[in-house]
Amino acid sequence: MAESFVRAARDSDVAEIARIHRATWETAYRRWLPPAVLEQATPEVVAAQWRAAVVEPPTPDHRVLVATEGDATVGFAAIAPSADDDADPATGQVVTLLIEPRWGRRGHGSRLLAASVDLLRASGAATATAWIYDRDRVSLAFFAGAGWAADGAVRGFDAGGRELREVRMGVALAAG
Repeated sequence: MAESFVRAARDSDVAEIARIHRATWETAYRRWLPPAVLEQATPEVVAAQWRAAVVEPPTPDHRVLVATEGDATVGFAAIAPSADDDADPATGQVVTLLIEPRWGRRGHGSRLLAASVDLLRASGAATATAWIYDRDRVSLAFFAGAGWAADGAVRGFDAGGRELREVRMGVALAAG
């Protein structure tokens, strides 16, 4: 296996981040998301959103990371201070963590999560949270396996006329 790394995303990574985002949604979430939602997430729209996140983050604590294997970008994560109304100011959030399906089960998700937690801790976060689709058993199991637990918070949102629900998972960040 080629060497694998996690590093800060650069502007030159945006196209691959957008491609991975779309490929993951089309593979993992197709059965839950209405076709109109996937159709609205055009490569141009997704790339523009990620370009803004990478190039012009709203704060220094908003970061995007990429996982690589050899020359390939295989996944990414975005972190930020928590935007939840009930969050303590010392709560950080893993906003998204996606691995392109063909690169799964090779440790890339674990490396991205560990790097995300390290950066959140370094920014002063005492806890971290992530919102996970309640039907996404793979992601729920992944976070649970890393020591995260559902904290009882649930939110729903309209996805093209279909309500999707997410559960919030969290973990205390012990001093490293």
